[in-house]
Amino acid sequence: MSDTDSFIDEVNEEVRRDRLFVMLKRYGWIGILLVVLIVGGAAWNEYRKASIRAEAEALGDGMLAALAQGTSAERAQELEQLAPQNAAAKAIVAMLTASEAEQAEDAATAVAQLNAIAVDGEVPQIYRQIASFKALTLQAGTLDANTRRQQFEALSNAGSPLRLLATEQIALIDVSEGKTDAALERYQGILQDAGVTSDLQQRALQVIVALGGTPDLENLPTVEN
Repeated sequence: MSDTDSFIDEVNEEVRRDRLFVMLKRYGWIGILLVVLIVGGAAWNEYRKASIRAEAEALGDGMLAALAQGTSAERAQELEQLAPQNAAAKAIVAMLTASEAEQAEDAATAVAQLNAIAVDGEVPQIYRQIASFKALTLQAGTLDANTRRQQFEALSNAGSPLRLLATEQIALIDVSEGKTDAALERYQGILQDAGVTSDLQQRALQVIVALGGTPDLENLPTVEN
């Protein structure tokens, strides 16, 4: 019985080997393909990372070279020549360009750069909001007060990181239009807001006093310097 069992085991083993060989011949290419895909995917991922890194380094070098120019106008012109592919990088370059254009007293170029970012859906929202806010402040003397008020109100909604700065700008429009009571109410709201910064709180106090109001100093939020 022992010899018989041993013989049967050997036959079964041989059959299993034959079946495995047949399976490998029939489906082995799938395993090879999987290996190729895994290796190829890893290689492509490394290539992509290297490309992104090289692009970032090239952009950084270009920005440094542009900012090394002698005048603001020259720096703005050099920055405009850069062509970043990443949306966030595009926003940063545009804001730098706008800043240099503003220094060169070229408000039109600065506003154009900022507005292009403000309406670009691929750019992160925080950059769009900052660009919109800055563009509006640069147009204080050229854009009508009602339009600026509406756009600042859109930036002053709850949850917006620029809401208090936008509220301050609306209060300044109130002051320019002689709406002192409305301005005082807005500044008092800024003063009492838990999210107020020390600089903004100080400005609100100064304007309230300058407008002849009396700041409500009870329960003021604690702010960091």
